[in-house]
Amino acid sequence: MTREDLAKLLLRLAVAGLMILHGIHKLQTGVAGIAAQVAAHGLPHFVTYGVYVGELLAPLAVLLGFFTRPAAAAIAINIGVAVWLSHVPELSHLGKGGGYALELQSLFLVGALAIALLGSGRYAVRPS
Repeated sequence: MTREDLAKLLLRLAVAGLMILHGIHKLQTGVAGIAAQVAAHGLPHFVTYGVYVGELLAPLAVLLGFFTRPAAAAIAINIGVAVWLSHVPELSHLGKGGGYALELQSLFLVGALAIALLGSGRYAVRPS
């Protein structure tokens, strides 16, 4: 086990493991709120269901290390769309605790981009 492969595995587990919980929440509660935001931005309704790709299917693939790079890119796109749909006003604000208002979204975005660039490492269904 190399440290580099272990680091890639830990990054995959953190980003995808935490993101998939957001997807599970969407399965339990639905996507009506997202559908309203999609409609408010003039996008077709089917775009709403992309959240299931970005928060369930792609994180599952990243966790397993299966088509890791494109799956991580899908997570990054999902976060970018989420910020665009509902967080643009917060882009230049600090949160209540003094940190950046979008620090969670930023960590997901940068983590997903890092995984897309690095690949899965050795510990994966399909190593890259």
